[in-house]
Amino acid sequence: MTVESTAARTPRRSAGTTGTKSTAGKRAPAKKISATAKNAPGGDPELVQLLTPEGKRVKSAAYDKYVAGITPDELRGLYRDMVLTRRFDAEATALQRQGELGLWASLLGQEAAQIGSGRATREDDYVFPTYREHGVAWCRGVDPTNLLGMFRGVNNGGWDPNSNNFHLYTIVIGAQTLHATGYAMGVAMDGADSAVIAYFGDGASSQGDVAESFTFSAVYNAPVVFFCQNNQWAISEPTEKQTRVPLYQRAQGYGFPGVRVDGNDVLACLAVTKWALERARSGEGPTLVEAYTYRMGAHTTSDDPTKYRADEEREAWEAKDPILRLRRHLEASNHTDEGFFAELEAESEALGRRVREAVRAMPDPDHFAIFENVYADGHALVDEERAQFAAYQASFADAEGGN
Repeated sequence: MTVESTAARTPRRSAGTTGTKSTAGKRAPAKKISATAKNAPGGDPELVQLLTPEGKRVKSAAYDKYVAGITPDELRGLYRDMVLTRRFDAEATALQRQGELGLWASLLGQEAAQIGSGRATREDDYVFPTYREHGVAWCRGVDPTNLLGMFRGVNNGGWDPNSNNFHLYTIVIGAQTLHATGYAMGVAMDGADSAVIAYFGDGASSQGDVAESFTFSAVYNAPVVFFCQNNQWAISEPTEKQTRVPLYQRAQGYGFPGVRVDGNDVLACLAVTKWALERARSGEGPTLVEAYTYRMGAHTTSDDPTKYRADEEREAWEAKDPILRLRRHLEASNHTDEGFFAELEAESEALGRRVREAVRAMPDPDHFAIFENVYADGHALVDEERAQFAAYQASFADAEGGN
């Protein structure tokens, strides 16, 4: 089954077709291309899907084995992960609107892509996120309240990356793919059998850093999975303004496989990411996974998507909601009851309260912490800048004393 993007404004065109001049002097439209994951196992169709929007389980000869042993309890766990991640995200958005956070990047609608891929990782794998991977952070055991310090302006990260093998959020678009590639090259040189996964969006796929990462990872056969969440919009720029071919097909030009998965299907995201990570661990090199999903909210809380998106588009994607999809499957399979949903609702509200209280209790940062850990043994220029900043801070106290 194929999910079509209602965001499409123009047909996709082959990157290898330039078109010809018409008699009217206009360039003729290029032909549509056929999007197939030729390098995926078993020659799967364009979109890998294991759960339909109605919650019906569909078969996949290539990927069923990666979720064959999943238990009802594990399915409920995936559902719980998505619900609690969405609740945390909603609370963070509300806190920003109340002035408690400076900014927030919501993951609303992308829970399946993040939870499915996050649960596919092993403890010894290393994750490089952007700034929206709250669900992946949840899977890696990062306390959600630790994600909020940077957005409140009280720290520069909030957690030790090596405690959970989950790197700090990266604001520079696409830069983390280079970090991930270099780390993966190091993993290979060390002879470890762990893998690396790098998250980025459809907009970041146009960055030079991502292209360089693809080149180096392919040439050095690095054990890295590039996980692109194609949520259809790079802020206000639709995907068809970014690429003439489906994003996953870009991998072919670099010499490694690319697969498009239904990003609103948590089972499919789990299966495809497991496959890609196993390829990496076994020495088969990088993979590009394009999770075809939708950003239901704004790019960040400073954005207004009503300026560039139609209401009908969002409504069409609401019917493919990842949480509702798994709930329908659980109910149809008799894997749960109303008691489970009631308990989860109570847990969700408790999480919201904990997040609110934690944010409001965060202490003000040490003004001089920014000068620490820049150099291992100190630096004269940093010492000079620290002294200048100290004098600047002292000027406020002098002004208050003068009044």
